[in-house]
Amino acid sequence: MFLMIIKKEWMIYGGYFESERKIDRKNELEEIMNSPDFWNDKRKSESVISELNSIKDVISSCESLKNKIESDIELINLDSNDAEVLDIVNSDIDIINNELSRLESLLVLNGPYDKGDAILEIHPGAGGTESCDWALMLYRMYTRWCNSHGYKYEVIDYQDGEVAGIKSVSMLVHGLYAYGYLKCEKGVHRLVRISPFDSGARRHTSFASVDVMPYFSDDVHVDIDPSDIRIDIFRSSGNGGQGVNTTDSAVRILHIPTHIIVTCQDERSQIMNKEKAMRVLKSKLYKLELEKRDAELKEIQGVQRDINFGSQIRSYVMHPYSMVKDHRTNVETSNVNKVMDGDIDLFIDSVLKGDFNE
Repeated sequence: MFLMIIKKEWMIYGGYFESERKIDRKNELEEIMNSPDFWNDKRKSESVISELNSIKDVISSCESLKNKIESDIELINLDSNDAEVLDIVNSDIDIINNELSRLESLLVLNGPYDKGDAILEIHPGAGGTESCDWALMLYRMYTRWCNSHGYKYEVIDYQDGEVAGIKSVSMLVHGLYAYGYLKCEKGVHRLVRISPFDSGARRHTSFASVDVMPYFSDDVHVDIDPSDIRIDIFRSSGNGGQGVNTTDSAVRILHIPTHIIVTCQDERSQIMNKEKAMRVLKSKLYKLELEKRDAELKEIQGVQRDINFGSQIRSYVMHPYSMVKDHRTNVETSNVNKVMDGDIDLFIDSVLKGDFNE
């Protein structure tokens, strides 16, 4: 067991430090921080600091693991039959494994947009109030996940359900590797429970879809013909602070050729909502173009497994038993409440590492 951990640790340690590109990136970020105009763009400076801290954290963790394992090896070499020595080594195994798991996930986040921000959207499926309530539960789960990981999020569109829950919600998630982690959540999520809206206390199955895409901000250039879009201005609804819901500041943009609709109503200013909605629209159009290119490549290369599988990715069962199961990896847990409180790293990590069902 310990030999397996050593091999895995050295694979991760070596894979990180042998990459000159990563070391060069660290040096590059430090040079950027030393430039006199570094703080002129607050969001960019925060992004640079976050990425640099992440790189330093991985380096520090790798070195700490290396020292811990080398220390344990020395203890074993001194006296491998000593019960006290074996207890010390065994107590370190879980600690080492947990840290290795975290580092392994970081190392596979090497996609072109994994480091960037994400757009996350939740839509209820068929089922009326039940599905709207389930969509709200998922929204709560993801906001708690964001909070526990130090990610900032902006709700740019929030539509209340007619009776309960939400009709839809769109949010921007800001932070290093936000897209890399959240892309694993794209798909249909299924809930089985005793309905709180059913007077007969019967069991219901509800569905909600989660869509995740990279948020490109101002990093990409997408030309949009003004004649291809229609902009509607209306009064904000749903969650909003004082002033948000009292003026015609909400903006809805329809891209006529693709039928993509983007709504933004979280800002008090109509101009700010329009700017943010246009950035989201550009992100969606850019992603659409990337998906077209990927589809063409897949036709040439044949079928390949990637992060975007079939629709239903996970089931959350609250009755007649408690279980959350990811259908892509078979990873499951009986602690449904913990998952609904945002503890979804178990599922994200298993997807990132490619532990798929065959």
